[in-house]
Amino acid sequence: MIKNTRALLGKVLGAAGLLTALPALAAETVSTSNPYGIDALWSQGDFVAKGTLIILLIMSASTWYVGIVKLLEQRRLIKQGHELLGHHGSDLQKAASELADEGMYSAVAQAGIEAAAEHKGELANRVDLNTWVAMAISDAVDSASHHMQNGLSVIATVGSTAPFVGLFGTVWGIYHALVKIGTSGQASIDKVAGPVGEALIMTAIGLAVAVPAVLGYNWLVRRNKLVLDNVRVVSGRLHASLLNTPSR
Repeated sequence: MIKNTRALLGKVLGAAGLLTALPALAAETVSTSNPYGIDALWSQGDFVAKGTLIILLIMSASTWYVGIVKLLEQRRLIKQGHELLGHHGSDLQKAASELADEGMYSAVAQAGIEAAAEHKGELANRVDLNTWVAMAISDAVDSASHHMQNGLSVIATVGSTAPFVGLFGTVWGIYHALVKIGTSGQASIDKVAGPVGEALIMTAIGLAVAVPAVLGYNWLVRRNKLVLDNVRVVSGRLHASLLNTPSR
């Protein structure tokens, strides 16, 4: 009976000791950092690896900045186009010319109004009003189309070059792995895990930068077409209203 009691007491004390040691083991596990993560890549990488990582971060920041700015601009222009389509005749001319849209609908309206005002004298005898106003409005629409392309080249460039920048970091990491193998004379996992992990991280970052850029570029191009469709519809109505406006 005494032996059984002692054995039971030993088991209880052993379990209590294990429970007491569990928090310490958990704290030790949490405190141990990943030796092959992004922190290790930055702290152990040379200037080429750090430079590549900085370039990818700059490319990603540029993509998101330009994308957000373009998205807000397109949203505003689409809303303004829908509002302008609710006006007709001279009201459309006034609303479009006074619109603060940084040279989109207002530029088209101003070009048409100025062309109609200039159509007099010898010019009126040589060129009819319809052709003269159509030429001025067409030039303004082309200028608006060029304006809508601003910034898209940055996103397109990032989408096409970011995978290759990440691939460069991959090649550089594999090169370091081969150098460590040659220096140590053995291909043990502790010698090549760091450089190979660095290479894989660079590849992943390059893809993470490129994929949003490609998707964002295609989406913004599609929304640009919607904006330009509204500009063309508004310009057509402005053209018709200018032809019907009595000459001053």
